[in-house]
Amino acid sequence: MTSDAPDGSVSEAAVPGQRVLDLLDKAIAVQSPLVRKNIARARQRNPEATPEEVIRNLERMYVSALTGTGAAVGGAAAAPGVGTGIALALSAGEVLSSLELSALFALSIAEVHGVGIDEIERRRTIVMGIMLGGSGSATITKVAERTGQHWGRQVVAKVPLETLRQINKILGKNFITKYGTKQGIIVLGRVAPFGIGALIGGGANAAMATLAVKASRRAFGPPPPSWP
Repeated sequence: MTSDAPDGSVSEAAVPGQRVLDLLDKAIAVQSPLVRKNIARARQRNPEATPEEVIRNLERMYVSALTGTGAAVGGAAAAPGVGTGIALALSAGEVLSSLELSALFALSIAEVHGVGIDEIERRRTIVMGIMLGGSGSATITKVAERTGQHWGRQVVAKVPLETLRQINKILGKNFITKYGTKQGIIVLGRVAPFGIGALIGGGANAAMATLAVKASRRAFGPPPPSWP
């Protein structure tokens, strides 16, 4: 990481941004081996479920889990007797769990669509592209110089690794802006009178999950008609 400060130290803005990207990489590393278990969980009640049914279950599981995480942290942070420092620490811990849930969701959807992702750069592109929604999709298709609605398959099959690095560099900056700096606003919002923090936390996460679900549908298109 390059230094922006005149004395050679890393600037205050760069450190939190890099931490967000480090957390993202950690989330991807932790969740990648759990993708098939997550899909199996989505098929648990109906082993004969079609890919479309499994994807809908994965979407419901993701939205429910992320909303519950935000509401739980918001409520705990706003509870009487919890100081501001503890509240901020709770919310900071939730950033990682939110990233892990989102990484697991994005990679699970790719797997159901038959899109295997072995390289870390491609995993980063898929996860950040889905979490950034429309702006992520626009960046990927523009830099990759690919046309078509469903960029998820193109990224894995056709885009060279060097191009992916360029894409991820731009996505990384956008990711920091959206989930680094703005995260501070959400964190402060959770340190509110009891009950209000839970609404803010759950509502913000529900909105983020809904956007990610829509982005995943744009990325991969219609579910496959059957399992391979």
